[in-house]
Amino acid sequence: MPELPEVEITRRGIEPYLAGSTITGVRMSERRLRWPIPRNLAARVTGRRISSVARRGKYLLVDCGTPQQPGWLILHLGMSGSLRIMDAGSRAETHEHFDLLLGKRLLRLRDPRRFGAVLWHAGDIARHPLLADLGAEPLEDAFTGRVLHAATRTRNAAVKLVLMNASIVVGVGNIYANESLYHARINPRTSASRISLARYETLADAIKSTLNQALAAGGSSLRDFVHSDGSSGYFQQQHYVYGRAGLPCRNCGTAIRSLRQGQRSTFYCPACQK
Repeated sequence: MPELPEVEITRRGIEPYLAGSTITGVRMSERRLRWPIPRNLAARVTGRRISSVARRGKYLLVDCGTPQQPGWLILHLGMSGSLRIMDAGSRAETHEHFDLLLGKRLLRLRDPRRFGAVLWHAGDIARHPLLADLGAEPLEDAFTGRVLHAATRTRNAAVKLVLMNASIVVGVGNIYANESLYHARINPRTSASRISLARYETLADAIKSTLNQALAAGGSSLRDFVHSDGSSGYFQQQHYVYGRAGLPCRNCGTAIRSLRQGQRSTFYCPACQK
């Protein structure tokens, strides 16, 4: 699943083409995504000018409103989605379900598993039900160990599961939760409420560092994720624990172990992570 770095890379890739463009229409070959694409979407967006593309957690927010008439296109990549900028005449292939037409170009959603989303919101975007209860943005200055510490005092769940709870911190999915906990030297099974403020400060720094390294490497291309120009990320080549069960730890040589937490695979070094 694309996580925060992959979504942010997508945002940076598409915004130069979208910002300042006027929407000339939409094309749909399949409405049935995670939530159905609104039938009247074309009528709502055609003729609107896009001012910017923002991100909140793993949601991309295309601002095509005005102070008098706000409007946002909400995009989500789901489990296997990607967004590509293409020539307007490009023919849709299998699994390519939605085109946002922009004159000579288009923005195309490819989503083999159809867990993505294309939604419309006319109003205060921060109050949309999908966004209203989201937690801290881990790349912002306001995200600190103190934020994590305060949010976990009554949470006895394993810290890795807490990191993947979007009501606490957004966008830290399975890959980057594993990697961040390794760099913070915290065992993923540790109860979140038992971790000290000092260790959460270390963990917050590790999360920021890991996400920024992933951004610099173009994200992790493990299945379907590609950039808006079709290229792949290569952060997977820098993984310390994720997907490396049985291989030696890059720090101490101990074999990396794996287990299941919340129906997801967890990877850790039993010697480095206590």
